[in-house]
Amino acid sequence: MSEWKKICLVNDIPVLGSRRVARAQGLDVAVFRNSEDQVFALLDRCPHKGGPLSQGIVFGTRVACPLHNWSIGLCDGQAAAPDEGCAPRFAVKVESGEVYLDADELTAHATDLTRPTAGPACKKTA
Repeated sequence: MSEWKKICLVNDIPVLGSRRVARAQGLDVAVFRNSEDQVFALLDRCPHKGGPLSQGIVFGTRVACPLHNWSIGLCDGQAAAPDEGCAPRFAVKVESGEVYLDADELTAHATDLTRPTAGPACKKTA
């Protein structure tokens, strides 16, 4: 049986937008709301180049990555063809207008993934 952690109210998530949920370990989780008030949660990392999905535009049940416009399914995290890749998905429960995420997933799911770092790979020394 899952233990659920209250994250926010549905109304706290902008329509066609998102909120980020910080975790003690690993990248943030992005919680999305579409125009039908459906709520979804994905790791806040595009499978392409690691862009922050929470800054993307929500349309239907998809989000467009703000870096290269990849279309990512909110239901399953899959990139739309011809692109390939998947953003890890998190279980969401909505009850009486309150949004909950699975507490075990928040602490353990996809904690090994990181965001790519821009800039030189190593620091030059004199």
